[in-house]
Amino acid sequence: MPVMNIIKEVVGIWGIISRNKARSFLTMLGVVIGIMSVIVVMSVGAGAQSLILNQVTSLGSNLIGILPGKSEDNGPPASAMGIVVTTLTYDDIKTLANGNFPSIVAATGYVRGVDTISWDGNKTDTNFVGVSADLPRVEDTSVQQGRFFTSEEEKSLARVAVLGSQVAKDLFQENDPLGKQIRIKKTSFTVIGVMAERGSSGFQNQDDQIYTPITTAQKLLLGIDYISFGRLKVDESDKIDQAVEYVKQILRERHDVANPEEDDFSVRTTAQGLSALTNITNALKIFLSSVAAISLIVGGIGIMNIMLAAVQERTREIGLRKAVGATNRNIIVQFLIETVMITFLGAAVGIILGLIISFGAGKIAQSKGYHWDIVISASSIFIACMVGVGIGLIFGIVPARRASKLNPIEALRYE
Repeated sequence: MPVMNIIKEVVGIWGIISRNKARSFLTMLGVVIGIMSVIVVMSVGAGAQSLILNQVTSLGSNLIGILPGKSEDNGPPASAMGIVVTTLTYDDIKTLANGNFPSIVAATGYVRGVDTISWDGNKTDTNFVGVSADLPRVEDTSVQQGRFFTSEEEKSLARVAVLGSQVAKDLFQENDPLGKQIRIKKTSFTVIGVMAERGSSGFQNQDDQIYTPITTAQKLLLGIDYISFGRLKVDESDKIDQAVEYVKQILRERHDVANPEEDDFSVRTTAQGLSALTNITNALKIFLSSVAAISLIVGGIGIMNIMLAAVQERTREIGLRKAVGATNRNIIVQFLIETVMITFLGAAVGIILGLIISFGAGKIAQSKGYHWDIVISASSIFIACMVGVGIGLIFGIVPARRASKLNPIEALRYE
């Protein structure tokens, strides 16, 4: 078909689309929603991925994480999926920190709980975290006011607490929290410090939690003798691999594990953690994008149904065109171009809405203090456009073929 004829065809079809605004809008609505959903899911998924990975990266590259439960090399242990595993103890962490590997310079275990914290009639719901006295060194953080608790206080089950900056504001407003008594699970704790502001990382606001000695949290608050996980800090990154082997060796000795296949713990470095998290979040992004893409199929079916109705409405027009010389190929091209134009317009609107929503979601997350990257790739926009055109071609072929097979004489007689 000559270029001029194609241009005339497009202009004519644009006139048809413009005359039937309501039908054209309903035809492209499914595509708009589908394309918008895919872009938003991909962008929000990438932002959430950056949020999680930024949390791990912010802790430093010279950390070793120890979790209870066996895991495959490239997968997370059961404890990371919310399953309670009790094979790791605080004594394990202390043995590793005080052992024969001097490059391990700090260590902490972690246990967590949630409670309503109160002081003088003020209340706030927050997390309390039992940690070791080494936490500031492990996580490269500091105390802004007062002090952190000591190893001696940790050993003596001292009822002392260090507040996150947000908790201090929520409970005490303008009052000085140092020396005040707060209640956690009906137990009184003396506030001895307030942490420097850290902001949010991952899905946890680091300022909205309270730190207590890990032994106190285990015995007095939670009634457990195990820990959720532990972290070790190594003085030099190039000694990480040696430290990992040392950790595995010591834990196998302590847990009476002779066969490495029977390990009841998992040891991960920051790099391994990043790799595992990247794999998990990539899989989630693909899954969510696939779910969002279902709406595109629904939109395509809607386009086919409406175009089939359009063929029925324009039977006389098709018969007249064929009577004056239009071939079956001309009719097919006409309806395919019309369908593709509608889906392309829908894709364009969906892309614009998707970009606006993705950008807005990213800005809202950033305003809340999260390390959220606004990621909108050019490839996702290109793919969205191609998908829109592809849907027009795939779901437009049935109406186009039906229109091309109409008998011109019977079509002209159609009422």
